[in-house]
This record gives sequence, C-alpha cells and structure tokens, in this order.
Amino acid sequence: MDIAKTLSLEFNIREDYANNLIQLLDEGCTVPFIARYRKEMHGSCDDQVIRDFADRLEYLRNFEKRKEEIIKLITEQEKMTPEIMESLDKALTLTELEDIYRPFRPKRQTRATIAEAKGLKPLAEIIFAQKDKRELNDIALEFVNPEKEVNDVQMALCGASDIIAEVISDDAEIRKILREFIFNSAQIVTTLKPGEKYLVYQTYENYKEPVNKIPSHRILAINRGEKEDCLKVDVETNNEKCLELISDEVLIKNGRFKEFLQSTIEDSFERLILPSLIRELRSTLTDSANEQAIKMFEVNLKPLLMQPPLKDKVILGLDPAYRTGCKVAVIDTNGNVIDKTVIYPTPPHNQIEKSEEIISQIVVKDNVDAIAIGNGTASKESEIFVSNLLKKLPRKVEYMVVNEAGASVYSASKLGAEEFPDYDVSLRSAVSIARRLQDPLAELIKIDVKSIGVGQYQHDMPQKRLSTVLDGVVEDCVNSVGVDLNTASYKLLEHISGLNSAIAKNIVSYRKENGKFHQRSELLKVNKLGEKAYVQCAGFLRIPNEKNILDNTGVHPESYEATEKLLNMFNLTKEDIKNGNVQNLPRLIGAKGEDNVAKACGIGVPTLDDIVKELLKPGRDVRDDLPKPELRSDVLSIEDLKVGMIMKGTVRNVIDFGAFVDIGVHQDGLVHISEVCDRYIKHPSEELSVGDIVKVKIINIDLQKQRIGLSIKRANEEDDEIRIQN
Repeated sequence: MDIAKTLSLEFNIREDYANNLIQLLDEGCTVPFIARYRKEMHGSCDDQVIRDFADRLEYLRNFEKRKEEIIKLITEQEKMTPEIMESLDKALTLTELEDIYRPFRPKRQTRATIAEAKGLKPLAEIIFAQKDKRELNDIALEFVNPEKEVNDVQMALCGASDIIAEVISDDAEIRKILREFIFNSAQIVTTLKPGEKYLVYQTYENYKEPVNKIPSHRILAINRGEKEDCLKVDVETNNEKCLELISDEVLIKNGRFKEFLQSTIEDSFERLILPSLIRELRSTLTDSANEQAIKMFEVNLKPLLMQPPLKDKVILGLDPAYRTGCKVAVIDTNGNVIDKTVIYPTPPHNQIEKSEEIISQIVVKDNVDAIAIGNGTASKESEIFVSNLLKKLPRKVEYMVVNEAGASVYSASKLGAEEFPDYDVSLRSAVSIARRLQDPLAELIKIDVKSIGVGQYQHDMPQKRLSTVLDGVVEDCVNSVGVDLNTASYKLLEHISGLNSAIAKNIVSYRKENGKFHQRSELLKVNKLGEKAYVQCAGFLRIPNEKNILDNTGVHPESYEATEKLLNMFNLTKEDIKNGNVQNLPRLIGAKGEDNVAKACGIGVPTLDDIVKELLKPGRDVRDDLPKPELRSDVLSIEDLKVGMIMKGTVRNVIDFGAFVDIGVHQDGLVHISEVCDRYIKHPSEELSVGDIVKVKIINIDLQKQRIGLSIKRANEEDDEIRIQN
C-alpha cells in the first residue's frame, strides 16, 4: 500500500502535502507547530485535520505491519498461495486481514483439531468437495479406526462435521457476508431485571432497536446497565436468512451430501460463527460509541477552555458549603490571592448579616468587580445570599455561577499544594473558582481534563485514548492563545508545543534565578531546551512590553528577517507596529500583489497572511473576539419559572441527544435535539458549542423531578413573529 497516496485520497489533499505531513510528524514536530508554521508544506490544513491525519497514518502503518506479519506466518507454514496473497492485497481493514489469517492461526484444542488428530481430515475434505458418488456411510467406514478412538461410522462422520464446521467458520468471505447482513438487519434487545435499584434503566425495559440505527449514547447506557447487572442484552438476528447465505457459499449445484452439510452449516453457525460475530458486533458498536463520546468531549472541551477571560477584574471566589462555611478568596487582576476568609450565610449557621458585613468590607477594600460562585453543594443558598447582597453594595458588582467540576481534584492535587501550601483544600477551591472566571484556560489546564464535566460516560471510555484526544485539545487551545513567558505557570507552559513538564519547570526556575525574559532567544539558555524544542515552542510564547515587539506576537523568530523585509518594503518600522500605524498594510500588499510581496520576503503567501494579522494586532488574544461571559445581578429559582418564558442562557454541555443550558436557576434546562433549530441536524454540535449564549423558550417544567425543558427554535420563531408584526 502506498500510504501517502491513500492518505492523499482520503483527506482530499495533494500527494506531496501528504508526504510532507508524514515527514513532519516523523521528525517529531507537534500538531500546533505544523498547523501554524508549516502551512506551505501542507496547504493550510487545520490542527484537527492534522490530528485525524496522524491517527489514520498510525492505523495504516499498523495495518501494513500486521499484513507483513501475517504474510510471514502463512509463508512459514508453507501454505501461502497466489489467491491468499491477492486477498491480503485487497484487504482494507485489520478485521479483513484477521479473517484471512483465521484458518492459519494456531488454535487451542478444539473439536476440529481433535478430529484431525484422529485422521479424519481426508474424510472431511471428501465430503466438503461434494463430488464423491459413493454413499456417505461407505466412505466413512474407511476411516473407522478404534486405535484412534474412531469406533464407528457415526463417530467418523461427527469428527468430519466438526472439521467442516470450523472450515466454514474460518472462511473470510462467509464472515464478511454475514457481518454485513447482521449489521444491517439485527436488533439490540434489552430486558430489565426486577428490583428497585434497576429503575434508573427503566427506559430499556423490553427495549428493541436496529443495530445500524442505535445512537452511541444508548449503546453506552446499555453497556453500563449490563455491567451493573441491571440489564440483560441480546442481539436478535434472522438466523434462517444467515443459514441461507452460508448455504449459498458452501453448497454446490447438484452437489452430494446436502443433508449432512446442511446440518453441519447449522452447527457451524450456531456454535462458532454467530457467537463470534455477535461478540465482534458488540465490540464494534462499543468502539464506535466510545469514539463518538470521546469526540463529544473534544467538541465540548475546546469552547470551554476558550471561553473569554474576564480581564482586568478583581474577582471574589466563593466555594459554597453548609456546616463548614463558605470559603472566600479574592484575586487581583493578575490572579494573585489578596484576601481570604470564611463566612457562614448558609444553614445550619445562617449568619447572613455578619456574612454580608464581611463581604461588603472586602468588596470595598479590594475593589471587587465580580463574584464567582461554585455550583456545588449549597450553591443555591449562596447565590441567593450574593444576589441580595449586591443590591446593598456601594459599587456595581455582578456575579456568575461557575462550574466547579474538578476544583476539588485540583485542591487536593500536588500542584494545588505547591501553589498554596498554607491553604486548606476548600480555600484552594475558592481560588480556583475565582480564577476560572478570570482566565478559564489557565486554570482548567491544571486539572485532569476528564474531571471538568463535559461529555458523558467518561469513566467508561478507554482511558488512554480519551487522554490522548483531550490532551490534544488542551495543546491546541493553549498554543492558539499563546502564553506570557514571564508569568505562565509550569503547568501552562508544559502544554506549549515542544515543551514537557521538566523543561517547563526549568523555564520557571530560570525566571526565578535570572529575572524575567527580555527576548525569546534567551530560551536557548534554559537547561535541556535545545534548538529543536526552541523552534517548536518559540512562536507560541509571548514577551509583552519588551524592545522587540515581534516577541509579543505569533510571528515565529524564523520569520523575523522576512518581517523586517516586509516593513522596509513599505517604509514602516517596529515603532509603527507599537503605535498602530500599520493598518494600511493589507491595502499596500494588495496593490503590489500578495505573491510578489511573499516572494520578495522569501516566504509563502499563508505565512505572509499570518504575519500581517499579527502586526495589525500585536499581543492580541484570540479569545477576545468571542462573546463575553454572562454576569448576573439577580437570582431565580425553578419556582419562579413559567412555561412560555423567553430567557437567555449559556450552553454548559452538548450531548448526543441535546444540550444543557444554564438559565440562571440551580438546574440546567435541556434543549432536546428536536428543539435546537428548524432544520434537520444529525447532532446538536452542528449548531451549538459549550459557552454559547442562546435565547430559549421554556416549554415544560417538572417541579417534582426538578427538570426544565427548553427550546431554542421556538424562542427564535417568536422573535420572527414579533418582527413580522412590527
């Protein structure tokens, strides 16, 4: 297989681009670096395409490796034929390869191997050929041999049947035909076991759904129910049709021994083929569902990490609790803790007046701009307390309920102890909650991303694969934003292209010993940070307020010379960049011709475009272009809601069957996929992302179950009606 050509066709890119991507990946270049600084080599593929390309490259290489192993193993058995070689060359998946190798795989003792040891293989071959004119019993009589424990004709025929059944089961073409048929016709059937503890799976009582239509989230729910011994799961197949399909492949026209072979086919199907294919089917469905669930983690995590920071604000973080009190931490505009205390406004203490007095004094003293409230235990009472307090404060302060998922993980972690050795665990949580509002990316990367709480069934996923995908998302997000080389924590730095935890810690140590960095090239003085790592990381690290303004942009040091040529071409200087006097640059380049300018600078057009974007907004944060977080000053409870109300909300989680939206009450409402928009969509992520601000209409409220049903499309329909009336 020509892997580069295959990838070029699959990803619809030029073959030389595919070869370049393979070369860059093999050289150890990171995906963010390739996507950002090697665009000319791959036609400006984005980071997600390159990650998919890398995954597929690994699969194809594993495929080729396994194919070579199988060829070697069959050849060593002296059983390789041109037909087998042709089948191996035509195989497109690892499953097809394994089907071809199946008859040659060393087997543990089976009924067939026992029969072969008794000398019955020639009998099986005669019967399977279906041409011998003699009576079956007469043929079998020749193989009766008491010394080999074949005492009579019946024993000989049973042994021959076992051998033929295994041959049929190992036939790659038969397995392929049945696999396809079962996938397209079988149904998943579940029954609920009796008992109250199983009620959570009541949806799956006497449940049935076609295998080829069942969505991923239901596969995972069924798997969990089966694992917890709440559900009995079966795959219902059309066995009669399956037997017919096998017969069409096995029986020859006007062949002999049809009745005997038909019985053998039934045995092969029921005893060997069907159980194997059902296991394989369940495994395939689970793998596919896992990939879809992991994809949803990926889709949800990126917008969550990329939520705009609340810059230049002093934030008070509140970690709610009952008996132990609410921990309070105030951070300045740089995220440093400047105040901390404990208040007791919630039951059983209910010290509301005293708590109001304490927070009022802190707000005035520290010039607090916003309050971040964790959404865990006692958050509703804490939110009511804060909402009432805001009306009494002498300055404008707003609040936001922050998802505190994983805050306790961070608080109890080694990193939390390193950052705040003198703080107790809950106080560290309050700091984390405040920082999540101030800079979500910088704070959330400190914890295991699987603990952040987006997606479903994270504990059921293959953890290595989940971690690989989510770490890739974190890497892409951190590098797309860039980090301040002089203030970033080692935990943030370790996600930068080309860096690891050890080098990140060395950078922080270098800062402590030598003071702040004044230019990117100083990175080469950091212990264990060599030229290769420098090339990978330099463009993603920022140094604000230093002599060379390019060090505070996404322009890579390797392009500094080209940037100087560009500026000189139009009589511009770095001072012009600082002063914002380069806004005419796109027009000037357009007049001269992009291709001509790029050629004169010794770079490609994609790199030229990226340089110009950076020069127009030096030090820009890509998150600044996104909608700001929705801060509130008042609180609602589910009892305040009425069906028909139109409200604004923030998307908190996108799942296969809809999205959960925070509308300012303690419970997030559910927008079912059918209520997302007017057009048909396969998945809610086609329209929604975590962090989106959306207008919703309340369509149902269940006070007993504390559930809220929402609709985005009906809210938009109402807007359209109002516009028409006006």
